[in-house]
Amino acid sequence: MKHLLIADNHDSFVYNLVELLRQLDECTLEIHYTEQITPAMVARSHGLLLSPGPGIPTEQSHLMELIDSYHTELPMLGVCLGHQALAAYCGAELMQLRTPLHGHTDQLIIEHHDELLRDIPTGSHIGRYHSWVVQPDNLPDTLQVTAHAQSDGTIMALRHRALPLWGVQFHPESYISDHGRRYLHNFIAQL
Repeated sequence: MKHLLIADNHDSFVYNLVELLRQLDECTLEIHYTEQITPAMVARSHGLLLSPGPGIPTEQSHLMELIDSYHTELPMLGVCLGHQALAAYCGAELMQLRTPLHGHTDQLIIEHHDELLRDIPTGSHIGRYHSWVVQPDNLPDTLQVTAHAQSDGTIMALRHRALPLWGVQFHPESYISDHGRRYLHNFIAQL
């Protein structure tokens, strides 16, 4: 069975992600605070999930170091802060929203059905809990936008064009989001 390492960025949402993954029962799980992850933990893992968390990626040096060390070795899925961190690591810029969104319902408009979005219908509901987003202008060529929010066009999902790196700005584990298990199943299938 595949082994998934979860980098906990000190956010309670990580436990909702863990519960969905346990319900799927498609991989073994190991959860550690990001700053406590060691090379030995990574060596026994098939993939890395970068959890939501407070702040912005530039304030999370351990998270950015983790991505830098292993982005070519392991498939990664970033959720919210994890998504922003992957994008920032690849050269994208972030911008702060005028009004933070916490528990906001939106619809996912899919631009490209990649591996992560397989069998997810466009128009699915998503739960947004964030105050920062990936700036769509000057997005590095290495990143491809795969979905955006219906309400304001904000990037909601992206992928690296050459590496198995995916990010979602929304929270698939939220009760608001449709198909939460499917996103995680699709990621595990890439391990």
